[in-house]
Amino acid sequence: MDLQECRAVVTGGASGLGEATARSIVAKGGKVAVLDLSGERGLALRKELGESVIFASTDVTDEEKVTAAINQAVEEFGSINTVVNCAGIGVAGKLLGKKGVHDLGLFSKVISVNLIGTFNVIRLAAEQMMQNDENEQGERGVIINTASVAAFEGQIGQAAYSASKGGVVGMTLPIARELAAYGIRVMTIAPGLFHTPMFDTLPEEAKVSLGKMVPFPSRLGYPEEYAKLVQSIIENPMLNGEIIRLDGAIRMQPR
Repeated sequence: MDLQECRAVVTGGASGLGEATARSIVAKGGKVAVLDLSGERGLALRKELGESVIFASTDVTDEEKVTAAINQAVEEFGSINTVVNCAGIGVAGKLLGKKGVHDLGLFSKVISVNLIGTFNVIRLAAEQMMQNDENEQGERGVIINTASVAAFEGQIGQAAYSASKGGVVGMTLPIARELAAYGIRVMTIAPGLFHTPMFDTLPEEAKVSLGKMVPFPSRLGYPEEYAKLVQSIIENPMLNGEIIRLDGAIRMQPR
């Protein structure tokens, strides 16, 4: 798919990986609907990037809000043919911690946002995409999800996060197989350690220390590097049903 023809919905698009992706698509001539809970950042991005961006304050776990946001994007752009799921939360907690057993509500919340929220957006966006005209490759759309290396090497305290991201990995192939009949591709990116707002509260020396865990390049990843991979997936029709690790060859240790 040509980036200039991209009509994208980007969840978590007001910051971090999602923001970098939105900026990249717009820079290549595409249009983006940013779905995020952060109204202030979302509206600021809309103001900065202009008419190529619309913003919808959206909880990805809320069916009505996601439906409304997708309908808004279709009304504004004429159609949507790309989804990039970046919305997510990261919460650490041991199964048996100093304050007792892992809170079940916290576990459920992480699963709800990271896994169920991703699935919610996929299903509602696919319903719209299947109505698109095929391009010269027979393609109607592409869906790109965000997992994590924690799906494969979850650390102590990451049971909820790893389970949620492992679920995203696990549903990639069956959904890709199903949506192949409609010319809709489904891919998942599993980032390693990236410099996102999650790391903003850490002192600089802590960020450098984390970066040194990466074999090469020995630093935190840049959100723009995630956005470059998104661009490659959008443009390459043979990429389908796969999980791509974007991690500098890191393999996480138990703690």
